[in-house]
Amino acid sequence: MQAALTPDQIRFQKSFNLSAGQVFRRKDLADKHPSVDRELGRYVRSGLVCKAAQGLYYVPKTTPFGQAPPDDEALVAKFLDDTRFLVFNPSSYNALGLGTTQLYNTTVVYNHKRHGKFMLAGFEFDFREKPHFPSASQVTREFLLVDMLNNLAHLAEDTDTVLKAVQAKLSSFDEKRLQQAVTDYASARTRRIFSEWATHG
Repeated sequence: MQAALTPDQIRFQKSFNLSAGQVFRRKDLADKHPSVDRELGRYVRSGLVCKAAQGLYYVPKTTPFGQAPPDDEALVAKFLDDTRFLVFNPSSYNALGLGTTQLYNTTVVYNHKRHGKFMLAGFEFDFREKPHFPSASQVTREFLLVDMLNNLAHLAEDTDTVLKAVQAKLSSFDEKRLQQAVTDYASARTRRIFSEWATHG
């Protein structure tokens, strides 16, 4: 049986009409609530609202293990005021089957607006402003390969070992998709690498 709502919870729902996991900005409420700062302060102190960053808030989700922050995508979308971004972890490169095994405690956000590391809801996000990147649904093995080579200098893996593994397994990637990924997303250094491999067979 669901626990009865407290007076604060009832007042909160009536005032803001926000659901668990929802992310919002102070400015989203300011027009409708003249005393928004006082109200937000009270709900933050009561735990009904949590501060994610300056001017950015969220309604925590309740789990069997306690309160949980919203999804990364919801946080990032409201922080950027934009839905054009790609959130991923460099550990994704390990799925390429190239012998990489390092795990990274890093959340990378490719986007068109912000660059730098920002704390959101207690977690660090590495925002990297880029002109081109796929949507989450368009990420392929070929894009991940090109992106891994773009970032090779920043990975914990041995560079020469990774490059040899990639060259040995190039035939396992779709040739047309790989060529397109190189055209669309490769850095100048990554393009040179593929050009050298093509020249030397």
